[in-house]
Amino acid sequence: MEHLDFQFTGGAPAGRRAYAGVVGSGDLEVLLTPGNAGHIDVAITTSVNGMSATWQAQLARVFGSHAWPAAKITINDFGATPAVVRLRLEQALEALAQS
Repeated sequence: MEHLDFQFTGGAPAGRRAYAGVVGSGDLEVLLTPGNAGHIDVAITTSVNGMSATWQAQLARVFGSHAWPAAKITINDFGATPAVVRLRLEQALEALAQS
């Protein structure tokens, strides 16, 4: 298991909590809580070691694609592909919009 931390630029704090996914083979869960204005703090626990650069690149693409609220995001990963990472993050963002 490896623990990774990243920080990105966000907007105003998220209005509430959101959740997407499940920890299981080839999947991950995303827990999103309101964060400090202007910051997206991401904490990842992953079963796949040595992939920090891949995570950094994937998250930069996701958070650079459109405006994200300030949030603290916890990702518990069990070998998800980059497509699943993006899907779960987008699902959590969509859950925020449905409030």
